[in-house]
Amino acid sequence: MSTVEYRRVLLDGAVVTVVREGDELVAGDGRRVRADAAHHLPPVEPTKIVAVHLNHRSRVEEFGTALPPTPTYFHKPLSSLNSHGGAVVRPEGCKYLNYEGEIALVIGRTCRNIAPADAAHHIAGYTLANDYGLHDFRDTDAGSMLRVKGSDTLCPLGPGLVTGWDFHGKWLRTYVNGDVAQSGSTDEMRWDMHYLVADIARTITLVPGDVLLSGTPAHSRPVRPGDVVEVEAEGLGRLTNHIVNGPVPVRTDCGAQPTESEEVRSTALGGDWELRGVRAPRRS
Repeated sequence: MSTVEYRRVLLDGAVVTVVREGDELVAGDGRRVRADAAHHLPPVEPTKIVAVHLNHRSRVEEFGTALPPTPTYFHKPLSSLNSHGGAVVRPEGCKYLNYEGEIALVIGRTCRNIAPADAAHHIAGYTLANDYGLHDFRDTDAGSMLRVKGSDTLCPLGPGLVTGWDFHGKWLRTYVNGDVAQSGSTDEMRWDMHYLVADIARTITLVPGDVLLSGTPAHSRPVRPGDVVEVEAEGLGRLTNHIVNGPVPVRTDCGAQPTESEEVRSTALGGDWELRGVRAPRRS
């Protein structure tokens, strides 16, 4: 099956869905813009963003843990949405902002209580995601992951929605400032895309545009303002974002404050680093 890539961009001040043709994006009325010059928006407008905790075998082995018998999930609020080319904000006073390159599937037809074998009929296509985690809040939000994974700008999607894409046997990589930081494959996922859709849809109705994030490979690490982070997968293009510092510190007159506990450091820096005798890098 041939693939088609759709993107949402601002074109002459209006939100327009375009089709990628080589290095150009083409609107339905024939207008064209170079892809590298376009102002991108998230490729879909979801009503919910659901993410699986652990799925890639390399990530599980990195942490020296075991997968549960079935997937577990968390929810990223819509206000965390970001796009290709967008700035990802590390709030002032925080230091453990980690990238997590992932493949995201997008629902195309309303589904509820379907079998895994029927899930393909309900998927519109696939895009790339970077499921950033602000681990400074892990001590207080480890259960809900609300601030850890749901803070503003921490869910870039894009650059486009690709239809007709087969998720089997595809490589997935994350780059930081041009260097490979993560490298994995969809074949190392314990639960494939169809299973994830069916599992969630047992009790939660999924509607067109909804997004499911499928998990990240090993070697998620902190990045800092000035870094450029890219996620790439075979056939899905490359999602690019840059890290910026938040304009104001996290307020101190309410709520839990950023922490740097053993739990925070070990998660952000790749598991039981201290127990393995690995010196933790200090990045401000």
